[in-house]
Amino acid sequence: MSTRTRDEALALLSEYTKTSSLLNHALSVEACMRWYGAYFQSAGQSVDLQLWGITGLLHDFDYEMFPEPTSPDGHPFKGNTILAELGYAEEMRTAIMGHAHYTNTPRTTLLAKTLFAVDELSGLITASVLVRPDRSIHNLEVKSVMKKFKDKAFARGCNRDDIRLGAEEIGIALETHTANCIEAMKPLSKQLFGV
Repeated sequence: MSTRTRDEALALLSEYTKTSSLLNHALSVEACMRWYGAYFQSAGQSVDLQLWGITGLLHDFDYEMFPEPTSPDGHPFKGNTILAELGYAEEMRTAIMGHAHYTNTPRTTLLAKTLFAVDELSGLITASVLVRPDRSIHNLEVKSVMKKFKDKAFARGCNRDDIRLGAEEIGIALETHTANCIEAMKPLSKQLFGV
């Protein structure tokens, strides 16, 4: 099935997701996915940048309406069904299923591994920016994020084991991976952080 347009994906996201924090998370993951798509493409991998971006944009689109994990009617099972009915690519749907451990969907593609790798980390980066006095990602240093990473009380919802495993799965050192995601998110600074 051909890749849908970003406008179609954004409309779908907006239909199911209303909270600004979850919308911003979708945009952050999309930005990281596009950044990594270009990164892997430059290293000789065959990458469909549109597919990668839309996968990031829609990975949690059903979460707000169907938050019950592990239920066949919950996230991401329900989203997978909706995306299949709308004709979204199987590769994308499988990657989205794979970003949640409880689906028992193996991450066998670079797309799936990268989605898993950027999901939780983008959340930790966002939380790290939001506690800064200037709320600026432009001067956020990797060491600051790593300090927050080690502080288990900070942004408890960001799973550190998943962040560590994600970096391992794509074969990039955690500090480098963090720097890459910060770079990917910088163009969204105004929208995400207001500066």
